Amino acid sequence: MKILVVGATGQTGRRIVAELVKRKIPVMAMVRDKAKARDVLPACVDLIIADVLNPSSFASAMDECDIVICAAGATPSLDPTVFYWVDYEGTKNLINVAKKKQIEKFILVTSLCVSRFFHPLNLFGLVLFWKKQAENYLIDSGLTYTIIRPGGLRNEDNQYSLIVGEADTLFEGSISRQEVAKVCIESIFYPETNNRILEIIQAESAPAKDWQELLAV
Repeated sequence: MKILVVGATGQTGRRIVAELVKRKIPVMAMVRDKAKARDVLPACVDLIIADVLNPSSFASAMDECDIVICAAGATPSLDPTVFYWVDYEGTKNLINVAKKKQIEKFILVTSLCVSRFFHPLNLFGLVLFWKKQAENYLIDSGLTYTIIRPGGLRNEDNQYSLIVGEADTLFEGSISRQEVAKVCIESIFYPETNNRILEIIQAESAPAKDWQELLAV
């Protein structure tokens, strides 16, 4: 088994890569900037230099991988169309190639509240709206998938317990990026997560549960 991580130099993507390396799971990191990748990713990781908007640049990488974890997302900019191109069109390109290459599972990281069109975040280039359209495209693709919707992302780790909900049941809360990385990887090994949307946050008051309890919601 080999995992292709898309958006591998992002704050969440690099944690996914590091967690895979820690668990000795073969990983290929899809990145746009080789120098940055060598600076922030473990030296043992295979790299593919590619762009989600250019399918021919990453098609060969999927020949070597069985599972895709997509943690890519546009960086806010003055261009109001950036989320359309990266979060929607880019993800569509990945899904189309994954389907052609018969990838076993596609894991997509989006965001809490993507179903709420009138959410304040949609004032910034419709970021949540385009993430939701990407989710819909994946669901309709026929690929086996898990969609992971984290709450507000925090760079610092913590020991708070994880809360997992079904689609459109959690609407506030935060979570460490490290915990998001762990959920992405655990979803590979729990078939209960296949073809489901998992909303995830952490809370200090939440009871501790094992992965079987959490992912079988």
